[in-house]
Amino acid sequence: MKMKKTGKILILTVLAASLAGGGYWFVKQRAAQDPEKRYRTAELARGNVTQAVSANGTLNPVVLVSVGTQVSGTVRKLHVDFNDKVKAGQPLLELDDSLVSASARQSAASITSAQASLDLAVANEARMKALLAEEFVSKQEYDQAAQVLRSARAQLAQAQAQHARDQANLGYTVIRSPVDGVVIDRVVDLGQTVAASFQTPTLIKIAQDLSEMRIDTSFAEADIGAIREGQKAKFTVDAFPDRQFDGVVQQIRLNPVTQQNVVTYNVRISVANPDQILLPGMTAYVTIGVRQRENVLLVPNAALRFKPADSAPAAPAGASAGGPPSPGAGGGKGRARAGQGATVHVLESGQLKAVPVQLGITDSRNTELVSGELAEGVRIVVGENGGPAKAPSSVGMRMF
Repeated sequence: MKMKKTGKILILTVLAASLAGGGYWFVKQRAAQDPEKRYRTAELARGNVTQAVSANGTLNPVVLVSVGTQVSGTVRKLHVDFNDKVKAGQPLLELDDSLVSASARQSAASITSAQASLDLAVANEARMKALLAEEFVSKQEYDQAAQVLRSARAQLAQAQAQHARDQANLGYTVIRSPVDGVVIDRVVDLGQTVAASFQTPTLIKIAQDLSEMRIDTSFAEADIGAIREGQKAKFTVDAFPDRQFDGVVQQIRLNPVTQQNVVTYNVRISVANPDQILLPGMTAYVTIGVRQRENVLLVPNAALRFKPADSAPAAPAGASAGGPPSPGAGGGKGRARAGQGATVHVLESGQLKAVPVQLGITDSRNTELVSGELAEGVRIVVGENGGPAKAPSSVGMRMF
């Protein structure tokens, strides 16, 4: 008897749960059939829209000087370090000058020897000239003495040139700053040996002025046609995510870069950095407004992406299936262009009605409505509050 009673209680519990679930499903199904509750709508309003193109770039100083060396040697002294401010002509580091000094002393001795040879040649030439006048020597002997004099003068000039080169190399052992600026990179340490060969090694990098910077970025060929010098640009950096900075398009370089069949062009943007909070090497997320419309009807992009679950009317020719995406650095493919067709939906007499429209420019949220049977204040469908209604399952609850 006790087993039978327990079984009845279990069956009644399962039936009660089934009835509760069925009631909840019925209420939800009724709510889903009510268009006013099922669909989310937005009012068609007027406003301004700006179409922009975007790309990533790198912040760099306007003038970045790479200081190298013309002579080889070991770093003997370091006068500056990272972030130090320097003046033009200020010593940055010194190389060991032992070998260069020895060469300079050797060339100085060569000058003394060449000068002595020249003095002797001058005396011999004068003596041979006097003897030639008295016809005690031949013309050939005099010519030989004159040739020795000219050779001695050439040897002296050669020794002086060698000494001047050694003196210059001796001066190059002290590396000086060519400009006023700040040290942003030092790639050598005390005691390190640097070798000057066919390519001058870089020892220190100096940014001339960090209050003015530039952004070097690349835009796809689909976007480059709308960019002009002098256009205003806005950008953000990861270091200050809540702050937006301003810049101006300075130059559009004509040299294309092709990578994996994608053609891009370098665009340089000038940036004022009076507080010097923007640092070299930061990644900048640049946006350039290329087109703007004021006081136009705006369609939310969500309305262009919306498709009813129970019906999918065919979009007019030229319409984008998913509505215009937000403009970005994707090269412009699929972007809404002036005159492009699309379809939006409105609620009319409790039913969805598809309305074809013509679109203009777009931003990340709204798109310009160029023409169509819609007026300001009309509410258009932008989505559904819940999932679409489903037919009841044919698999019932199993009874025990």
